[in-house]
Amino acid sequence: MAARAEPFALHIDQGAIDDLRARLALTRFPDQAPGAPWTYGTDVTYLKQLVAYWRDGFDWRAQEARLNAFAQFKAQVHGIGLHFLHVEGRGPRPYPLLLSHGWPGSVFEFLDIIPRLTDPARFGGDPADAFTVVAPSLPGYGLSFAPGQERFGVEAIADCCAELMTGGLGYERFAAQGGDWGAFVTSRLGTVHADKLIGIHVNLLTVRRDPKMLANPSPEEREFLNELEIWLKEGTGYQWIQGTRPQTLAFGLTDSPAGLAAWIVDKFRAWSDCGGDVESVFSKDHLLANIGLYWFTGAIGSSFWPYYARMHGPWPIPDGGVTVPMGYAAFPREILRPPRSVAEKTYTDIRRWTEMPRGGHFAAMEEPAALAREIVEFFRPLRPR
Repeated sequence: MAARAEPFALHIDQGAIDDLRARLALTRFPDQAPGAPWTYGTDVTYLKQLVAYWRDGFDWRAQEARLNAFAQFKAQVHGIGLHFLHVEGRGPRPYPLLLSHGWPGSVFEFLDIIPRLTDPARFGGDPADAFTVVAPSLPGYGLSFAPGQERFGVEAIADCCAELMTGGLGYERFAAQGGDWGAFVTSRLGTVHADKLIGIHVNLLTVRRDPKMLANPSPEEREFLNELEIWLKEGTGYQWIQGTRPQTLAFGLTDSPAGLAAWIVDKFRAWSDCGGDVESVFSKDHLLANIGLYWFTGAIGSSFWPYYARMHGPWPIPDGGVTVPMGYAAFPREILRPPRSVAEKTYTDIRRWTEMPRGGHFAAMEEPAALAREIVEFFRPLRPR
């Protein structure tokens, strides 16, 4: 490991925890809009329960301990202090794997999947499939944020991750996997840093999202375009405010923990395979560990930046641009599920395409065993012998 990478452990000052509890106790809730719960966004009754638990029942120190059980480091990369987990694999030849999260996630998403990737024998797998996992907090997110630092879009984040893996950690080539913005970062790596990768795996396809992009759609493509039209109308409000007025929104969510929780839990419910019951998939503790990391680091405003950069710049993954071998896990409750014919316009070498039986957008948290198996199966024939 490069000398400039320093060991790191998370410890939030007790004063900050006490301040959070005081703020939660003073929460002023809105009234519940008429109609069924969750129709217009986060349900007031549910959020009151979540806030009460956050104030009186949630153990932040236990979540710190979960994260600190993994080897963590900070390094100066591209002018920022980049936080990352670096967990050595247990096997004859562990291969380096970059795991990238997205919004509104964090490295807490990966705590259940990392052991399955680094120590497959522990879960009944082959130790020859072990990876050494590098999972950064993306620049501007969580522990890779400091007030006033430069803001990064997808292109710069991908360059930062490539530098961490090759220049910082000394891996000449590596594997990469991601979802949400992590899928964009991973796909971007497969475009401009293809020489450094043996392949990429994603659980979100980074294809263009234009209802007019297909002139003579097949029935499968027409179904996707109809799905896309509904998504653009009903599901992208958060993108427009985060991509056009990120600073304005940051005031409310940086000052109000209840507001922050409402903004984030809405997405965990809407984008997961939970059937409307968010806690059927994510416990309150897991939800609040992720939300709490955004709160304590003050990083919610900077986490919006990829949206702003995306709306004010070119599409980061050009048509036909991803030339490395690619694998895709199609989870049934993913936000959008483009057909293979659409994906092939971006990814020129699709080697594995698996329809998953259950799961949604937060696959590493929702279905860690299933996603780990897919990652292992995809990369096995690509590993150097």
